[in-house]
Amino acid sequence: MVTVTETRTGTYEVVVIGGGAAGLSAALVLGRSRRRTLVVDAGEPRNTPAAHMQGYLSRDGMSPAEFLALGREEIARYGVDLVRDRAVDLTKNEGEDFAVALAGGETVHARRIVVATGLKDELPSVPGVVERFGRDVIHCPYCHGWEVRDQAFGVLATTAMSVHQALMVSQWSKDVTLFLHTVAESELTDDDLRRLAAAGVSVVPGEVAELAVEDDRLTGVRLTDGSTHPREALFVGPRAVPQTGLLEKLGAELQETPFGAYPVVDPTGLTTVPGVWAVGNAMGFAEQVVNAASAGYRAGATINGELLMSDLDAAVRV
Repeated sequence: MVTVTETRTGTYEVVVIGGGAAGLSAALVLGRSRRRTLVVDAGEPRNTPAAHMQGYLSRDGMSPAEFLALGREEIARYGVDLVRDRAVDLTKNEGEDFAVALAGGETVHARRIVVATGLKDELPSVPGVVERFGRDVIHCPYCHGWEVRDQAFGVLATTAMSVHQALMVSQWSKDVTLFLHTVAESELTDDDLRRLAAAGVSVVPGEVAELAVEDDRLTGVRLTDGSTHPREALFVGPRAVPQTGLLEKLGAELQETPFGAYPVVDPTGLTTVPGVWAVGNAMGFAEQVVNAASAGYRAGATINGELLMSDLDAAVRV
C-alpha cells in the first residue's frame, strides 16, 4: 500500500475521498485514464454489518469486504495511490487547486475532487437492534428480502413512512406485522390502513421494549406491556446521516429530502462547486452498491474528459 508520504512533493490530478464502491469505481476509471489519482479511505463502509451483498450482477452474494479488497487490488494495477486516513478539511485555493487535510497530519492537493464519504445509519434505540443489525435485523428488502423470504417479518415503525416499508416487504412474506412503536395510530391515513389490509399486514400498537433472542437468533419482538410477538426477521428504518461536512466547508448547495440534506448535483455527480463531484451515498440515500459503482464510473469519465479539454484550452491560449 502506498502511503501519503510520497505525496508531499507533488499534486494529484484527482483526490477521491472515500474508498467504498463509488470511490473505488471513480478511481478505477481515472487510473485507466492515466490520471494521477489518490484515494483517501477511512475504512468505514456503510455495509460493514452485512455478510453479503446482493443484486450486483456477477457479484451477487459476495462479501462486501471481499468486494472492496478486489477493488483496491484493481486500482493499484493502474497506479492509483491509496492511503488509510481520514480527510478532515477541504479548501479551494487559487486556480484549480484544492487542498485536502488528512487526520494523519498531511495535506494533499488536487485539481479535482470526488467526495464519496457515504452516510451513516443511526439505528432505533431498541435493545437488540444494533447487535443484530445486518443479520436478522435488516432494512432493505432488495438487499436481504430473498434471504429471509417467507419468514415471519416484523417492521419497526419509527415514522409514518414505515408503512411504506411494511407494504414493500410484503412482497417477500405474507406474514408481516407492523409494530407502531413510537408512531401513533392516528398518524396512519385511511389509504395507509386500506393498503395494509390489502397486503395482509397486521398492525400492532404499543412501544417496543426489546428484541427476544434465543440461541443467537431473533425469536420475537417484546412490547412494554410484556407481550411478545414471535418474529424471525425485523425490518427497521435507520435514520440516514449524510456525511456532507467537507462539501459544506466548500459551500456546496444542499437540498432537503425525506432522508436528510444531500448535495445538489447534475447527472454526472458534479456539485454546485466547480471541480467537486459527489457520488454514491454521499449524494443520495438509496444508492445501492451497483448504483454507487455506476455513479463513480460516470464521475470518473466526466472528470477525465473535463481535465483533457481544460488542458487543451490552456494550450491553445498559450
